[in-house]
Amino acid sequence: MRIVLSLIIVCFMSVSCNTESPKAKEFDSNFAHVVYFWLKNPDNQEDCRAFEASLKKFLSTSEYAQTKFIGQPANTPREVVDNSWTYSIILTFPSKEVQAKYQQEPVHLKFIEESEHLWEKVQVYDSVGL
Repeated sequence: MRIVLSLIIVCFMSVSCNTESPKAKEFDSNFAHVVYFWLKNPDNQEDCRAFEASLKKFLSTSEYAQTKFIGQPANTPREVVDNSWTYSIILTFPSKEVQAKYQQEPVHLKFIEESEHLWEKVQVYDSVGL
């Protein structure tokens, strides 16, 4: 009985240890699109929930955006760090041409239509890899 129990435990451990987690999508260094949003009412939880829901819906259905990072300020108090914004996104694309298609993508335009009333400022930084 001990041998059977030991074999079951060993089999269970080998199966659970050998399961692979899904591979994360790598950062595409060809074109990065970084956007900072300043909400009009950053302390209003209802506005924040509405913005987050719209943003997540948009990014989950974008045909062109690859890396899809949503962030909030890390509140790292250094003179060179701007923590004044409310949300950020970092999206990557395989090329400038694909990013241009993303700009006209219906889900991107729908996100702007749904959420622009919530923000007072948007700042974009686009860059191409070396």
